[in-house]
Amino acid sequence: MKNKNIYLYGAGGHAKVVMDILDACKMQTAGIVDDAPTLEEFMGYKVAHEFTKEAEYIISIGNCNIRKKVAEKLSNGGCSFATAIHPSATVSPHAGIEEGSVVMQGAVIQSCAHIGRHCIVNTNASVDHDCMIEDFVHIAPGATLCGEVCVGAGSWIGAGAVVIQGVKIGKGCMIGAGAVVCSDIPDGVVAYGNPCKVKRRND
Repeated sequence: MKNKNIYLYGAGGHAKVVMDILDACKMQTAGIVDDAPTLEEFMGYKVAHEFTKEAEYIISIGNCNIRKKVAEKLSNGGCSFATAIHPSATVSPHAGIEEGSVVMQGAVIQSCAHIGRHCIVNTNASVDHDCMIEDFVHIAPGATLCGEVCVGAGSWIGAGAVVIQGVKIGKGCMIGAGAVVCSDIPDGVVAYGNPCKVKRRND
């Protein structure tokens, strides 16, 4: 991974952290792309509004749905995707992390956990053994997933949430900050509290 030139798509707070990870890994930020036409400069880089085809990218956008749409657009343009793992993260050699995903400072990913494509495992989040994290999931800072947890594609696990061992969270869910998830959560809902309960559809 060292000395690669990586483009970032998305010029916001998440991009700032990804840039720090690339620096720590001795990977170069080759450029920044963002759809906002009025944004001209970001962190000392000139912002482009058209992506470079057949280049290597990390999608530096926290929103799971937008990240998925951008991934499809870049894939159609022949682009590939890098994976960035901060040196302070602890990742088991028996864990799997797929393309486009970012593992931030202090995160822990234990043995036989699997992280899908274009996921975010944020600062000090913990993913324990045998967890299955599908594509485009965001695990927010300080969240704890105990062993054998499954998280469906496009779901967001809020900051400081705790998901008890063996629980299954559906696709497209939003789990609130500080929630304690003791039982399975169906697809496409917002759920929060201690114990975590479904509150509404995640439309």
